[in-house]
Amino acid sequence: MTEKEFTAAAEQHLDMVYRIALNCLRNPADAEDTAQTAMLRLWRSGQAFPDDNQLRHWLVRVTVNACKDALRSPWRRRMVPLDDYREPVFNTPEHQNLYAEVMALPAKYRLPLYLYYYEGYTAAEVGELLGLGPSTVRTRLARAREKLKAQLREE
Repeated sequence: MTEKEFTAAAEQHLDMVYRIALNCLRNPADAEDTAQTAMLRLWRSGQAFPDDNQLRHWLVRVTVNACKDALRSPWRRRMVPLDDYREPVFNTPEHQNLYAEVMALPAKYRLPLYLYYYEGYTAAEVGELLGLGPSTVRTRLARAREKLKAQLREE
């Protein structure tokens, strides 16, 4: 991979990598570090990808693995979570409320939901990316939708 190809790939996919990391880690600083780690792994791999879909797939897989590494880190276990972090700004209050409800879901439901609805992966692709079976992904998506419905009815 040449420097020009890497720059183009980074510009195109860095936002997606950051959003996935933010979804997993729920902390902007950790998400930025993880996104940087994923891009560094892309640069160091030197691998040429025949098409953009394979590159996206590789980056999602690397990002999910980097998030798992960050969650296992002994530093993370000793940190005190900060509640005052910067959240994305949305055009309407409804989108802001939906975002808050999605972020309140447990991680095992939140990440498949994000990859399926926001990144456009199929259940089989999400399963492959997360190391789960397609039926497990469909079950988690159904349960996530049920939990969201219940949370939104309470409000």
